[in-house]
Amino acid sequence: MALDYRKCAEEIFSHLGGKDNIASAAHCATRLRLAIVDNSKVDTKALENVEGVKGVFSSNGQLQLIIGTGTVNKVYDEFLDITGLTAATKEDVKAAAAAQMPFWKRCLKALGDVFVPILPAIVASGLMMGLVEALGKIPGLGFAGSDWYGFLDMVANTAFAYLPVIVAVSAAKVFGGNVYLGAVVGLMMIHSNLVNAWSVGTYEGEIPVWHLFGDLLPVRQVGYQGHVIPVIIAVLFMSRLEQWLHKHVPEMLDLFIVPLVTVLVTALLTFVVIGPIFSTLETMVLSGAEVLVKNPIGAAAMGALYPWTVVMGLHHMYNVIEAGMLASEGLNTWMPIASAANFAQFGACLAVGLKTKNGKLKSVAVPSSLSAALGITEPAIFGVNMRLFKPFIAAMIAGAVGSLFAAFSGIGATAYGVTGIPGYLTINNALVYTILLAISGGLAFVLTNILWKEDPDTQDKPAEAKAAEEKPAPAEVAMSTEAGEIKAPVNGKIIPAKDIPDPVFAQETMGPSVGIEPTDGNVYAPFDGTVMMVFPTNHALGLKADGEKGMEVLIHVGVDTVNMNGEGFEAFVKQDDKVKAGQKLLHFDRDKIKAAGHPDTVIVAITNGADYTDVKKAA
Repeated sequence: MALDYRKCAEEIFSHLGGKDNIASAAHCATRLRLAIVDNSKVDTKALENVEGVKGVFSSNGQLQLIIGTGTVNKVYDEFLDITGLTAATKEDVKAAAAAQMPFWKRCLKALGDVFVPILPAIVASGLMMGLVEALGKIPGLGFAGSDWYGFLDMVANTAFAYLPVIVAVSAAKVFGGNVYLGAVVGLMMIHSNLVNAWSVGTYEGEIPVWHLFGDLLPVRQVGYQGHVIPVIIAVLFMSRLEQWLHKHVPEMLDLFIVPLVTVLVTALLTFVVIGPIFSTLETMVLSGAEVLVKNPIGAAAMGALYPWTVVMGLHHMYNVIEAGMLASEGLNTWMPIASAANFAQFGACLAVGLKTKNGKLKSVAVPSSLSAALGITEPAIFGVNMRLFKPFIAAMIAGAVGSLFAAFSGIGATAYGVTGIPGYLTINNALVYTILLAISGGLAFVLTNILWKEDPDTQDKPAEAKAAEEKPAPAEVAMSTEAGEIKAPVNGKIIPAKDIPDPVFAQETMGPSVGIEPTDGNVYAPFDGTVMMVFPTNHALGLKADGEKGMEVLIHVGVDTVNMNGEGFEAFVKQDDKVKAGQKLLHFDRDKIKAAGHPDTVIVAITNGADYTDVKKAA
């Protein structure tokens, strides 16, 4: 008797603790995947007894209900119709899994997710800024006063001058908010009516304030140029508020109320709460830095902590300290400390760039390290060192050692605003400064090589190794029934079902199964037959063998690879296509699967196994 998809979906929903307990819903080739708010409200036992549900378990922060190939999508459609939920995106699925991580890991992951997409912009700007600044400081060249300098300086500064906008757009994508509202928040935080954050230290007169709530809580009219953390926090709040309003505002009023309330409330929170908090933090950091930098131990501490202030967007405010030093003592002793910290980021990033065998990481790390050498460290910090973390720690240690040397040597600069290689134009002792950079960059380089070990699974393979992956279709028989043989669809080692790293297939819930540890990324037809289904993300397909009692087989590439949303998968057939044994059906990128944190085991299951009495398996 055919399954009543509507009834199945209704019964599933009735045991989940209500609509508000379901954060998102998605499905893969065999199972319904739900992100649940409170698992204690879910009646797991009752779900296991729902007709059509073959098993229930939790994995990767998701409640997974095994329903079956060709059926789960129909139940899923009914489930969405009953609950009023929308189909989950790739970001929704990732967010459900990420919610199970420790808080500090979620924070680092969020920073990485925000900054990785915008790396090309900040790498290009960082390199150009360093080069233009260095050329402008060369005595006698006259480049600083030329039209070319003005033009290139404008081009180079654009990404950093409007960094809050770029960060806000990226953060809105990560947190599931409207990217255009995110852009508005970013623009609002650097509005031309506000005092530029980089000019606060030299602003003449008192900073203007708004008396939005009378004299009780004056709000400073200061922008957030160069800041990162307050922008991300503001957009995170904006995204959560927008999502909440979409759920609670009537649909006919949604277009008018949601954007208005979202922007207004976010603006108030940003300037009334986030602004004062970070202003206080800035004052504390700057006051503490002024005290610490006057003794060697304090200088070492600031050398270690300096990159964290870059992350928080506070480092531009150090110009106030440098200006004060020049005014009172005629020598800027803060600059060597900043140079030590920045050049340590260069050394760590360069070590990654030279050590990695991953072409994509290398293409980011090498230019980012050059940018850091010129004093612009954001690309190195956000794109490489902090994302990998151990290089960031190595750079902190090296920055501390270099700063300690700077404090004992007593060197300083006659200007402010430049570090790294351009610092030679302002330093009072070039030889000692060279030793400082060598200590900082060299120690960071060595420590990174010692501390950071690259995951072999993320390394690019040599061209000859990739070419070797193109192997002919395997001839080995994986399973057989009285209806015929099922050849292994991929080259590799056949393993028993119990060793498959997925409880659904390990328990053979979908039918008699085997796993294959692949040695290449090609899937071939295991018999002559017809394509019953190709999953939209191309990570799984169903086949039916020719013949009166044709075997129905599911070939599923990897575990939880539905979360990759098709990235790294390519299909060469479509539903209802006729195929011949040995015909190439799919291609999958093993490196991308492993980089995404999933096993690449290929599962072969006879979904109509109950029709056969004699099922033999190779393992």
